[in-house]
Amino acid sequence: MTATLVAKGLAGGYAARTLFEGLDLTVSPGDVIGVVGVNGAGKSTLLGILGGGVQPLAGTVSLAPPDGFVGFLPQEHERVAGETVAAYIARRTGCAQASVEMDDAAAALGDPAAPADANDVYAGALERWLAAGAADLDERLPVTLGELGLTLSADAMMTSLSGGQAARVGLAALLLSRFDVVLLDEPTNDLDLDGLARLEDFVRGLRGGVVLVSHDREFLARCCTSVLELDLPQSSHRLFGGSYESYLEEREIARQHARDAFEAFADTKADLVARARTQREWSSQGVRNAMKKAPDNDKIRRKASVESSEKQAQKVRQMESRIKRLDEVDEPRKEWQLQFTIGSAPRSSSVVSTLSEATFTQGSFTLGPVSLQVSGGDRIGITGPNGAGKSTLLRGLLGTQEPTTGTASLGASVAVGEIDQARALFAGPTPLAAVFEGLVPDLAQAEVRTLLAKFGLKADHVARPVGELSPGERTRAGLALLQARGVNVLVLDEPTNHLDLAAIEQLEEALESYDGTLLLVTHDRRMLDTVRLDRRWHVDAGRVSEL
Repeated sequence: MTATLVAKGLAGGYAARTLFEGLDLTVSPGDVIGVVGVNGAGKSTLLGILGGGVQPLAGTVSLAPPDGFVGFLPQEHERVAGETVAAYIARRTGCAQASVEMDDAAAALGDPAAPADANDVYAGALERWLAAGAADLDERLPVTLGELGLTLSADAMMTSLSGGQAARVGLAALLLSRFDVVLLDEPTNDLDLDGLARLEDFVRGLRGGVVLVSHDREFLARCCTSVLELDLPQSSHRLFGGSYESYLEEREIARQHARDAFEAFADTKADLVARARTQREWSSQGVRNAMKKAPDNDKIRRKASVESSEKQAQKVRQMESRIKRLDEVDEPRKEWQLQFTIGSAPRSSSVVSTLSEATFTQGSFTLGPVSLQVSGGDRIGITGPNGAGKSTLLRGLLGTQEPTTGTASLGASVAVGEIDQARALFAGPTPLAAVFEGLVPDLAQAEVRTLLAKFGLKADHVARPVGELSPGERTRAGLALLQARGVNVLVLDEPTNHLDLAAIEQLEEALESYDGTLLLVTHDRRMLDTVRLDRRWHVDAGRVSEL
C-alpha cells in the first residue's frame, strides 16, 4: 500500500518563536522532497510534525488512506539503555507497536465482554502487523545485518555500538521497514561510501513518498525530485520543483530578482523624495520672495510670484502622492553567514608525525603494521569504511594512543586543533560559555561571547548546558574554538556532520586559506572534490594505502 501525506497551513516553532507558518506540502508516492535551510530554521521540527511526534502551532497533517504507515528516522540514533539491536529495529520499523496492537486485539477476542466489533479490530490489527513486515522480521534481520557488514549479534546492546555501527543499524532499520511515507533527518551522518550508496538505492527505489533533511549535497543531487527551502532570514518558505541542482539555480535567480526589485524601488523612491525636496525648497523660496515688500507699481510681478509658489506647492503635493502610491518592496534580509578563519600557530617541525611498523590493537581489532610520515604542510584526505581504523590511525598519529608494536613519534612545536567525530569537548551539563572559557582561558568573558555570536551561538545558547545543544550547534562551537586557538596541525573527523549547507561551504573556504597541516576524514564526496588535497589515504580492514 502507498499513501499520500498532506500538510495544510502548518506553523511550527517553540516557546514564543515561530520558525515557519502557512506551509502547505503534499507528499505523493514517488516524491523525494529535500528540506534545506540554515540550522535552527525548523527542518527537524517540520519532520517531527509530519511524523506526528510534534504538535504544530497551527495547521493540519492528514494521510490518505488514514491507516498508512509513516516512519521517522531521527537525526541522532537513540541509545536506550537495555535495548538490543533487534528490539531497536522492531521499534523503528513499527513492528513492535504493530505486535502489541495485534496481541491486545487477540486477547480481546477471548474476553466474554469483548465489544461487538472485536473481530473487526483484530482483523485490522492483523493486517497492520502483516503490512509492517513483523511476520518475517526475525528471518530478514540477520540477512540485512550481514549485507551491511555488521557481524554483531541481534542481541547486542545498542549502547555498546560505535557511531558507525549505530548508523548502520539505523540504516538496517530503514531497509527492513515497509513504510508508506518515510521521513529522514540527516540519514547520511556517520555512513561510509558503501552505506551512502545503499541508502541512495533504497531512497530511489521506494514506491512511497520521502521527505528528507540532509547536509550531503551529493546525496541531495542524486535523490531529490523537489526541494523545500525554509528561509529563516526571510521568514518564508518555497517549494522548488526539480533536482537539487535546479533548486540552486532557481534560488539564485529568485534572490537576484528580489535584490533587483528592491534596488529599483529604492532608486525610484529616492528620486521622488529628492525631487519633492527640491520642489519644496523652490516653493518656500517663492513665498519668501513674494512676501518681500515690493513697489506699488510691481503688483503684477508679486502676483506672478505668488502663483508660481502655489504651483510649486501643488507639484510637491503631487510628488508626495506618487511616493505614497509606490508599491512597497521589502529589503531582502541579509543571511547570517559563518565567516571565520582558522587561527594559526608558529610552524611546526618539518616532520609532524611518523609511524614505523606500528600496530595498534583495540580489542579484537588491529591496525597495521603501518609505516607513514606526515610532513609539515601536508594536506591529506582519509577515507575508508566504518570500523576500518581511521580514528585509530588519527590517535596513533597524534600520540594519544601508544602503539602495541613498532614506534610512533610526534614532531616538535606541534599545535593540534581537532574536531572529533563525537564532538566530545562539548558534552555534559556545564553551560557553553563556561566550557569555552575553560578551553580558552586567555579570552575575557566578553570576547568569548562575541566570538560565539559570530558562529550563530547567541545569548540563549551560551547559558545552556552543552549537552542540550543541537549537534550542529556543538559543531559550530568546535569551529569557534579552532579560530580562538592557534593551530598548525588541523584534524577534522567528519566535520560536515550536522552542519547546514551554508556553513559547510564557509568551512571549505576557510580550509582553502589555511596553510598548516591538514588531516581530513570525511565521507562527504563533494568536500573531497572541493577541498585542496595533495595526498589521499584509504584505510580498510586495518591496512592503510596511499591512493
